[in-house]
Amino acid sequence: MTDLSNQVILVSGASRGIGRATALRLAERGATVVAVARDAGELADLTRRTGGLALAADLTEETASARVVADTLTRYGRLDAVVCNAGVGTFQEVENVDPDEWNRIFDTNVRGTFLLCRAAVPVFKAQQRGHLVGIASDLARRAVAHTSAYAASKHAQAALLASLRPELRPYGIKVSVLFPGLVDTHFFGTTPGRPGREHTHLQPDAVADAVRYVLEAPPHVVIDELMLHPLGQGW
Repeated sequence: MTDLSNQVILVSGASRGIGRATALRLAERGATVVAVARDAGELADLTRRTGGLALAADLTEETASARVVADTLTRYGRLDAVVCNAGVGTFQEVENVDPDEWNRIFDTNVRGTFLLCRAAVPVFKAQQRGHLVGIASDLARRAVAHTSAYAASKHAQAALLASLRPELRPYGIKVSVLFPGLVDTHFFGTTPGRPGREHTHLQPDAVADAVRYVLEAPPHVVIDELMLHPLGQGW
């Protein structure tokens, strides 16, 4: 089992939902958490609880990921894992998907993951160790109506990380991808905790526990992929 108490772990999209729950769970396990998101105010509240570092950044910008990784190294002198969690989506008929919205989804879900991995990998290679964890979606493995933009982006994100797995394995770098189903967050534009979601949606803590499980695997073990969804999910 890998001890997280001496590790520095960067979590993107950390201000809400899965990212926030993951940052809190990893801090509970003793990790030093670098929380990254666009909203500096929500990050400040989070880092008061984690005791780590808050970095406000838009990771779709080309230089932002490099700056975030550099700031982490300046502060802590190391980076052990990156959780690529930031994500957005839209759910509607394909003819109603605005091309600008399509680009926004791909920029956040695919480009953002690519740029963050691109910035972290040289650090991991120099250390001869590291762990990339991507939060994809079960829609990267299932076909569901009205999800064309989001599902396509999650297929692309998963493919990006899958291609990095054999590329980085010789350097002692792990790559894992999680595929959660419905999660009770603000993602769908609704308020979490609505009655009736207890069996149809995962709680963010459940995904956070899955991230913890993946990161705590023994050093010689890599969990390539992990799918989880609520028992009451209808698809």
